[in-house]
Amino acid sequence: MTTGRPPVVRRAPGKLFVAGEYAVVEPGNPAILVAVDRHVTATVTEPAEAGVVISSDLTAAPVRWLRRGDRLDPVGVADADRARRELAHVLAAVRTVTRLLAEHGRPAPDLSIAISSTMHENGVKFGLGSSGAVTVATVAAVAAHAGLALSAEERYRLALLASAELDPKGSGGDLAASTWGGWIAYRAPDRTAVLDLARRHGVAGALAAPWPGFAVRRLPPPAGLALEVGWTGTPASTTDLVSGLHRKAWRGTASHRRFVAATTDCVRATAEALERGDRHGLLATVRRARRELARLDEEAGIGIFTPALTALCDAAEAVGGAAKPSGAGGGDCGIALLETADAGPAGPAVSTEDTAHTGATGASPDIDHLRERWTAAGVRPLALRPATEGNEE
Repeated sequence: MTTGRPPVVRRAPGKLFVAGEYAVVEPGNPAILVAVDRHVTATVTEPAEAGVVISSDLTAAPVRWLRRGDRLDPVGVADADRARRELAHVLAAVRTVTRLLAEHGRPAPDLSIAISSTMHENGVKFGLGSSGAVTVATVAAVAAHAGLALSAEERYRLALLASAELDPKGSGGDLAASTWGGWIAYRAPDRTAVLDLARRHGVAGALAAPWPGFAVRRLPPPAGLALEVGWTGTPASTTDLVSGLHRKAWRGTASHRRFVAATTDCVRATAEALERGDRHGLLATVRRARRELARLDEEAGIGIFTPALTALCDAAEAVGGAAKPSGAGGGDCGIALLETADAGPAGPAVSTEDTAHTGATGASPDIDHLRERWTAAGVRPLALRPATEGNEE
C-alpha cells in the first residue's frame, strides 16, 4: 500500500571515452572519460501492491516482479527471458541494494521504479553508456528511498557490484563518469576480486575494503577547445567487441603488452595536458590515441574502425582538430576536439563547457566546417555538452 511519501528522483549522465579504451578493462590500467549531458532518470515510489514494479521508456509496459529468495521473477509476462534482458541492469541494481539492506537487518522494500532516458531516440541508443547510467541512477534512487546515506564512492561501488554480476569484463568507467561527472581519470578495479569480496564478506564488507586497482580523480576541462561528438548511426556492442578481442587470445601477447604500455603512456600524457591547460599537447595525445586504436584494430582485426568512424576522424583532422572513436568503436560515437575562435595563440582561454554547441562566444568556422563535413559523410553531429555534475537528484 502506498503511504503518500514523495517520490525519490535520481539521475545520472552518460559518458564518452577520451583515451584508454580496451586497455582499461585490465585492472589498474588508466583511462580518461568525460560525462555528457544526456541522462537516465530513475524515479522510485511505493507501489500499490507487493513486489517491484519497473517501467521504462524502452519497454512496452510496466512489469511487476516478485521476490523468490534472492531472485526477482516477473508476473504475467509472456516472455520472461526477454523481460530479464531488457531490465537486467535495473534488476541487478535492485538486488545489490536489497542485499546491503538485508545485511543491516532491513527487509526488502516494495518499489515502483520508473526509468526514463535521453540517451536514445526512438529506441535507438547513441552509445553514451546508458547501461552504466541506469545502474548508477537506480542504485542511488533505491538507496535513497530506503534511507541509506551513501557517499559517491559507495554508490559507484554498489553499481560496480551490480554491473559485474552481469558482465565482469566491463571496466566500470561508465559507472565512474556517471557517478562523479566532469572529466575524470579512472583506473578499473579487479572485478573478479571485488565479486569475491562481496561473496566472502557481504556487500557492506566489499564497500569498506580496499579494491585492487581502483582509482578515480577529477581533471580540469580542456581550455580553449570545444568537444564535438558525432554519431555514426550504427549502434555497437562494447561487450561483443571486447569479448571478440579476448577470444582471439590477445591477452598476454607481445601486441597486448605493447598496446597497454603505449595506451597507458598516452593516458598519462593526456591527463598532464589537461592539468597544464596545454591544448596543443592535448590535441597531440588524442591523435596518438587514435593511432594506437588503429594499430590494435590492424593487428587484432576486431572492427574498431568503421568507414563512418574513419570519415569522422579524417574530417576533424582536415580542419585542424583531433578525433578518435569513443569507446570500443564498431559504430556508436566518435569525439573531436577543436580550437575555439577565442582560444588565443598562447594557451587556454575558455573551457569546453563555455563553448561547445552554444553557437555564440567561442564558436569557430572550423567547428561549422566539421559539422558540415560530418553531415556529408553520414555522421550526425550531436548537441552534447560535458556534464559537470554526476549522479544527482
